[in-house]
Amino acid sequence: MSRRPDIANPCSLPGHPILEMRAIKKSFAGVEVLKGVDLTVAPQELVFIVGPSGSGKSTLLRCINRLEDPDSGSIAVDGVNVLDARTDLNQVRRTIGMVFQSFNLYPHMTAIGNVELALRLVLKHDRRTANAIALSALNEVGLRHKAKAYPSELSGGQQQRVAIARAIALEPKLMLFDEPTSALDPSLVDSVLNVLRDLRGLGMTMVVVSHEMRFAREAADRIILMRDGVIEEQGTAEHIFSSRARPETQAFVSSSNIE
Repeated sequence: MSRRPDIANPCSLPGHPILEMRAIKKSFAGVEVLKGVDLTVAPQELVFIVGPSGSGKSTLLRCINRLEDPDSGSIAVDGVNVLDARTDLNQVRRTIGMVFQSFNLYPHMTAIGNVELALRLVLKHDRRTANAIALSALNEVGLRHKAKAYPSELSGGQQQRVAIARAIALEPKLMLFDEPTSALDPSLVDSVLNVLRDLRGLGMTMVVVSHEMRFAREAADRIILMRDGVIEEQGTAEHIFSSRARPETQAFVSSSNIE
């Protein structure tokens, strides 16, 4: 990945958006969770989605790679219509990395084994090539020295970083993070956030659902506040954390205890 340019206005970057979602609706058991959400993400943009619990943040994220199928609307990833029945969904998912709250590592495999697996099964790399790529990915997250450690020998923060290495090893065009630090002890959160900061510096396009408002204010190109299944407000961190934001946004920011 190349170094990212300075982004004054992410939507002005050349080329088509990496992600375009239009009028996305999703209901569960008759309860409308997403109520017609539009979202566009430009190349190399870091977007944070924040909001109260139950606002639809994670559901929106899971619709992008169709872990959840929206009831209506359209989704394009790097110009490919994700919802078209003719689209090879497995191929699309190769371009989308996703990191969850839980690490989902295979306990019987080492860190490098966990990272190598998709490289061999999905991309069909031979063992030597997969090993080299996996080592490079572990190096990116600061864990090359733990390549032969098993998950039980790693801290929660280290396990999450291995999960990130596994995702970026496939060289996705878009990375999705669903509350990547929520399962971690507070002392381990910074190690994961530092990886996100490094990926941002390398130009990775990322959409992050998180409650880490301090990091969002520091690192995000754009912050999106969701509430009750809609995007209530979005803008730069400077805007969201200012008196120019909507009163509801100011109240949410205040409740997050950001200094």
